Formats: sequence, structure tokens, C-alpha cells
Amino acid sequence: MALADDLEKRIRSREARVGVLGLGYVGLPVATQFAQARFRVLGFDVDAAKVAALRAGDSYIQTVPVAELQAEKYAGRFEATDDFSRLPECDALLICVPTPLDRYRQPDLQFVRNTLGEIAPRLRKGQLVVLESTTYPGTTDTVLKSALEKGGLAAGRDFFLGYSPEREDPGNRDRTISKVPKVVGADDPASARAIQALYGAVVPKVVAVSSTRAAEAAKILENVYRAVNIALVNEMKILFDRMGIDVWEVIGAASTKPFGFQPFYPGPGWGGPCIPADPFKLAWKAREYDRPTRFIELAGEVNVEMPRFVVGKIGDALSSHGKALRDARILLLGVSYKKDVDDPRESPLFPLAELLREKGALLSCHDPHVKRIPSMRHFPDLRLELVPLTPETIAAQDAVVIVTDHSSVDYAALVRHAKLVVDTRNATRDVKEGRERIVKA
Repeated sequence: MALADDLEKRIRSREARVGVLGLGYVGLPVATQFAQARFRVLGFDVDAAKVAALRAGDSYIQTVPVAELQAEKYAGRFEATDDFSRLPECDALLICVPTPLDRYRQPDLQFVRNTLGEIAPRLRKGQLVVLESTTYPGTTDTVLKSALEKGGLAAGRDFFLGYSPEREDPGNRDRTISKVPKVVGADDPASARAIQALYGAVVPKVVAVSSTRAAEAAKILENVYRAVNIALVNEMKILFDRMGIDVWEVIGAASTKPFGFQPFYPGPGWGGPCIPADPFKLAWKAREYDRPTRFIELAGEVNVEMPRFVVGKIGDALSSHGKALRDARILLLGVSYKKDVDDPRESPLFPLAELLREKGALLSCHDPHVKRIPSMRHFPDLRLELVPLTPETIAAQDAVVIVTDHSSVDYAALVRHAKLVVDTRNATRDVKEGRERIVKA
């Protein structure tokens, strides 16, 4: 096929221009990785502030250092725009927009549909369109294909269509896009060739599966696997707490077994854009096939309830120090969903803060990586103040709750100045003095 041959030739020669739609925590790293692989990259975003920052050479994401971004920008390999009329300039269009849940825990594809609304009327022959956003099996070959074919072009003949889920471990420079195998899927031979050629130019290994649905399912399986195991260890934490057993000690002992066991760690809830959402996406899709997913849904419910367990532990700890939860001054340490990153999306801090505020607690927050707490979709009215982590600030609190265990925090100093520390991450495990002020939750 001439179109497929031409696209593959342009990819291999680095003449192909890559368009990345959505320049957030997924899209911007994808864009810079393609630029570093000597592709010309045009990044699209509806947020004019993001575009202005990128045009100035400023990165708003910790995993994309300013120096790396500026190197590609000034080399002429990366450009950001909010002008979607430029979509036809690109040979490959990678969709990297959010796919959250709505208030009923059903997949919310509004950002994908909005993006398709920009692409479809401008789609030209020979372009490759790839969805990278995590979603339920069947999204690419139904939602994307039908929207893109409305103009008369056919997938696999006039343009090419595939799915390749993002795989990045935020905060881990050893697991960036260029160092992790990439799953790709397409539903016709021409699209399969195109998507394999594109990602083969930037990743160490391309793992091609038979269809877009198989690729979508692989991503869902990866995240459901984590969600189920996190739920298991969270449930064990609650049980062992009741039994007077330290779950962290148990995990450490079990981890010495060199086979048949992989450690997962409990916390105040789950977080991030994928793990809290994907089990419910799969459960929602399973209903179409009249197949219950009780195991997966139960794991979701266990993780959703963890903030309530932590609030109970905070209340008990305060009570043992002669203080009620109402009007207690509580500092929540850690806004991001994961240690040593700046990403607050779906952080367990937000449901935890909402529950504490409902009970009358007076809240403040600190995070060494988060400079501003954005308005969150499911917590639009939750306003939280960021404060410095000084001895005076710590001493003024009735309790400090460790929500995220950032490596840069001096936990020994924290315990030394605090009246009470509620540790949900075992961050204080090496602190020797003042352990009578530490409560694990």
C-alpha cells in the first residue's frame, strides 16, 4: 500500500512530524522523548497557559526538566501550540488526554471525544492516529474509528489507527519512555506496520499484539493487577491492626522469600490517574457482556474505603492525647499521589481532607514538590492552604499526618517537633527518638 509505505519511509528517515495532543503528565514526556529521538514534534493543548510556558522554554512537570525541554525547543524539534488547524502538518497524531471516571464511576470519554472533534474534520490521507490514554477494551475500534471515518476516509486504507498505552513510572528516571517496552495494537496490517515503525524508533522493544482491544486490555490488566494487590495489602493492614500486628514488619519478612511473593505496600488510599479508575472501567465494560467482576469491584471498594480507616486512626490517636478531632489543627504532609513526584491527580489526600473537614478538623498541607494545589474534579470546593514545613509550623499542629512519604523530608526532625505523627506510609521506620509520638495508620 503506497500510503503505508510512504509513512513508514518518513518515520524511518525521521522526516515524519509527530503531533501530541494533550501536554500533561503523559503527553509532555511523550513529546520530549520523540523530539530526543530526532523527530520534529508539534504539541497541542487547549490550555493557553501551558502553551505559553512551553513556548518560553519552561516546564511545569517535574519529570520533564527545563534543560531537556529547552534543548529540544531551541534545536527546532519541539513546538507547542493551541492552534488545532495545524493538525494536518503532522504525520502521526498521538492522543494523550485524561480518561477519568464520572461521579457514577463510569468511564468519562469527554476529553477523548473533544479531541476527536478537532481531528476528524482535519484528518488527511496517510496520517496515523494513536490513542495512548488508558481506557476500556473496544474504545479505539468503536469510538475513535467511527468518529474519524465520518468524513469518508477509511481506517487501514486512507489513514491508520492504533492503540499504545503509556508506560511510565513517574519519578523514576530509569523507567522513562525510551527505556520501557511498548505494547502496540492495530486492527489491520497497514496500521500495524505504521504503529510498530513509529514506536520502534523511540523504545527499546515493541510488543505487538493482535488488535487494539488486546492492547487496551493489556493496560487494564497491568493496572487492575496493582489495584487488586494494593487492596489485598490494605485489607491485611486493617486486620493486622486489629490483631496488634505491624503489617510493615510482616511485609518485610514475607519479602525475604525469593519466589512466589511480590511486596505491595498499604497506604491511606490509592492515587494517580490510572489505578483508582481502571478497575471500575473494566467492571463497567463487563456488564455489556453480562459478566460480573466481583473480585475486581471488591478490590476497588476496599481501596476507596481506606481514607475512612485512616480518619478513624487519627481520631483515636488524638483522643489518646486528650484532643478531639473537631477543631484539631492537622497538617497533611504530602499532596502528590506518589513519593518524589509533583503529580496530585487522584491523590488520597483529597478524600482524606474532605472526611477530616467534615468532622471539623482545621487543615493545612505541605508538599516539597507541589507549589500549588489545583482545583480537583471531584473536590471542587475543597480549598487547602500550603504551608512551609518549619519547626514552628510543626509544633503548632495537634497532629501531622504523613500522606506521601517524600524522600526529602527529615522525618527525625518532624517527629522531634511534633506533638503527634500519624504515619500512613511507614516513613518514620528509622526514627529512633520520640517513637511514643508516632502512630501507624
